[in-house]
Amino acid sequence: MPRYVMVVDQRRCMGCMACIAACSAENGLPPGYCRTRVVEMVEGEFPSLRMELRPELCNHCDDPPCVRRCPTGASYRAGDGTVQIDRGRCIGCKACLVACPYDARTIHPDGFADKCTFCGHRIGRGLEPACVANCLGGARIFGDLDDPAGRAGRLLSEVGGVVLLKDAGTGPKVFYLKQSSKPL
Repeated sequence: MPRYVMVVDQRRCMGCMACIAACSAENGLPPGYCRTRVVEMVEGEFPSLRMELRPELCNHCDDPPCVRRCPTGASYRAGDGTVQIDRGRCIGCKACLVACPYDARTIHPDGFADKCTFCGHRIGRGLEPACVANCLGGARIFGDLDDPAGRAGRLLSEVGGVVLLKDAGTGPKVFYLKQSSKPL
């Protein structure tokens, strides 16, 4: 089974939001609704300001609390290790939203829980997720952590990566390259 990961190089994110537009178009999402976001943080006081852009999405955890809390089994870990939602089984109770420490889930306007799927329909065909394929700055890198020739695994072993909320113990699969002067 592959171990899919998303690696984010924040130095390359320019805040263009192409990832959000690509995700919305690829997945036929309603206007104003998205499965990923780019968080903009500004610290300091003028003229000594520091700005950070951080793409955030479902972390496709190894130990996903959203799956444990789902009363219908609609949230599940797929055979490829990603965390998915069976819309037909979802009752929109929001238990998974409350359980997710990354605030990565929402309720779709049609009433079911929704989130990033790592574009499972694309990776099943050997394609990158839409957000990766359309990232103008090349900030998002996707791949199988166990692929020795893969860029994602190579970057993590050479540069190192950090995850959001490591102490939550979920085993997230979204990594941010170690280069920020401030811990995530």
